[in-house]
Amino acid sequence: MTRRQVMAAALSIPAIGLLPAPSAAAVTAAASDPYAFRNVRIGGGGFVTGIVFSEARKDLAYARTDVGGMYRWNAATGTWKPLLDWVDWDHWGYMGVAGVTASPSDANKVWAAVGMYTNGVDPNNGAVLRSHDQGDTWEVTELPFTLGGNMSGRGMGERLAVDPHNDDILFLGAPAGNGLWRSADGGANWSRVDGFPTSGDDPQTPGSTEDPGVVWVVFDPGTGRAGSATQSLYAGVADRDRPVYRSTDGGTTWAPLAGAPTGYLPHKGVLDPVNHLLYIATSDTYGPFDGGKGDVWKHHAATGAWTRISPVPSTSDDNNFGYSGLTVDRRRPGTVMVGTQVSWWPDGIIFRSTDSGATWTRIWDWDGYPDRTLRYDFDISATPWVTMGMESEPPVLVPRIGQAISAMEIDPFDSDRMLFNGGPGIAGTRNLTAWDTGGTVDLVPVVEGLEETAVLGLIKPPGGALISALGDVGGFRHENLDAPPETIFTSPVFTTTRSIDYAERKPEVIVRAGDFHDSDRPGDSHVAFSTDGGATWFQGTEPGGVNLGGSVAAASDGSRFVWAPGDSGQPVVHSAGHGTSWSPSTGVPANAILASDRVDPMTFYAFSGGTFHVSTDGGATFTATVTDGLPATDWGVRFKAVPGHQGDIWLVGSATWTTHGLWRSTDAGTTFTRVTTVEQADNIGFGKAAPGRDYPTLYAAVKAGGVRGVFRSEDTGRSWTRINDDLHRFGGPPESLTGDPDRYGRVYLSGYGRGIFYGDPSGYGTAER
Repeated sequence: MTRRQVMAAALSIPAIGLLPAPSAAAVTAAASDPYAFRNVRIGGGGFVTGIVFSEARKDLAYARTDVGGMYRWNAATGTWKPLLDWVDWDHWGYMGVAGVTASPSDANKVWAAVGMYTNGVDPNNGAVLRSHDQGDTWEVTELPFTLGGNMSGRGMGERLAVDPHNDDILFLGAPAGNGLWRSADGGANWSRVDGFPTSGDDPQTPGSTEDPGVVWVVFDPGTGRAGSATQSLYAGVADRDRPVYRSTDGGTTWAPLAGAPTGYLPHKGVLDPVNHLLYIATSDTYGPFDGGKGDVWKHHAATGAWTRISPVPSTSDDNNFGYSGLTVDRRRPGTVMVGTQVSWWPDGIIFRSTDSGATWTRIWDWDGYPDRTLRYDFDISATPWVTMGMESEPPVLVPRIGQAISAMEIDPFDSDRMLFNGGPGIAGTRNLTAWDTGGTVDLVPVVEGLEETAVLGLIKPPGGALISALGDVGGFRHENLDAPPETIFTSPVFTTTRSIDYAERKPEVIVRAGDFHDSDRPGDSHVAFSTDGGATWFQGTEPGGVNLGGSVAAASDGSRFVWAPGDSGQPVVHSAGHGTSWSPSTGVPANAILASDRVDPMTFYAFSGGTFHVSTDGGATFTATVTDGLPATDWGVRFKAVPGHQGDIWLVGSATWTTHGLWRSTDAGTTFTRVTTVEQADNIGFGKAAPGRDYPTLYAAVKAGGVRGVFRSEDTGRSWTRINDDLHRFGGPPESLTGDPDRYGRVYLSGYGRGIFYGDPSGYGTAER
């Protein structure tokens, strides 16, 4: 997208970049061979940080995520539509959404505050996106500071808010000491609110990039009229001493709200405009995955009084959690719900009150330990894998409703409908009020179309299923790309699978390596094997001190394996057979990146610190070969050997700004030659050869002809054809990429926090899967 600079005379900040709306006319560049891309269905799998219902139109809702972009609910199809797949690789941080707000008067208007990190990892500042068509196209205004959609406190909010009486007016709470910001032209330009008396720095962590800062803004609609600025506003700040501020002049001047509770952080602020009550939910940490104490309070606007209404107060011995997810029923004043900030055991808790917090009931309660009585039934038949390979062992029951409930909203048009960030990503109900009459609330996952897994590896063995290595949920075997799997990998379960490989000449043999804390499961191994194409698994032994999976490779005939555990300093090891014993390998640095030759079962390859290593004795000993000209560090380096071609290796490297390219070796790593038909490269994979060709089709994430994208080559890299377009860039270069060995033209790849995609040439059709 072309950048142009604009400057508004009223602003006191440097020029804010305005990016053209990514509409089809603005950004779509015709692909040389257009592909149809679809998600491989998993259903959720990531952390949804916020849910926002439109108050202007029934059945319209938005969900924000920490790394997977933003979605809009499609009521006609019962699916979520991704709205940020246009995000390009130079702006990958936009896939972290820090705040969302929708106009209460115009159903087509929606805004998002985007930016993933405030700690220097994201190379760009944050931005505010604005849309006039429910997120189908966007205009983008850059900000002079970063936003933290994937930082601590990302479940707080909403930090972006639009005036209910004048949707030209918006406020944005900024993190890391950047204060409060205002727009008077619908989000096109922003200026800092000089009358806000605090920078938002948490006094306990001054100057910290982890500081969430100003975390929510709430308007009181009873203090305004159509077309004018709402006069009374509240803002929550991550400050234990002065957590809530108020303005009574439309946001020009602000002051700490008298009597506001101290000692905890205000995760959420929600207003009941009928009863003129401000509710806040607090916790002792930013969250979302830590915290042990908190309270719920209500503020009476008319009297200024504060009342603690915690279902379980922080002073109670039973309070080992804070509070975060908070919502009111706009059709039934006095009904309020709150969720636990983090409750790992035995599960999260949702509380409900119909008398403005005077009394509460909970979604589950104890019934003589270890038994629990439940007010809900959770039907996960649509996404059965969310059991995470576990069986219920009271008091822990599966599926769990969720341990960190930071997003929870009652539909403003329907008191029976509620969504929250539970189960596989979002869960919900259509009969919520059954709670109040002693009935059972029917919960179901609401994740159709919402795909947010972090994909760390993909393999497609010849004749076999698609196998994935995933963060947080381990991984899956997909025989049907359009149906969620029955289960994650088990025997053992990895929290994150770091590496996966198969034996090229015996593809039913698969090995994976992954992470979990050894102290939690000392009897389990961090390496596992399958001899039936990933349908079932068994574990091998492991060296002592391993907690991280690292990199693993299988010999082409499945007879032996080489493993580099991920723990710092853990040596590379090799095993003949399925890991019954491991022996140290020599001549190769610890934590190297590994791969096997796809023809010779005795040849393995390794890369570490700019040097390529080769073993010809099954991984027992390695010898350094190329020491110059390759990427200098391991970060961003990937290399793969070509099926059916002994000694043929392709290596990509994006580790440094000066060494960022594609190399090939045809002599088993003795020498490498840089491929000059691409300027840069991020990943590469192989698929079935094109008709009339005898060399696998290359699929690569590269910059070629000045354009970054996903490309295909049918002539060993001499020429490249782009297969994606500017509306399908998925936020960044794919961490994982492979072709299909059985079907020409099909490619599998990951998006940035957007799960797994498969693509086919448009002319081939997608009915055959």
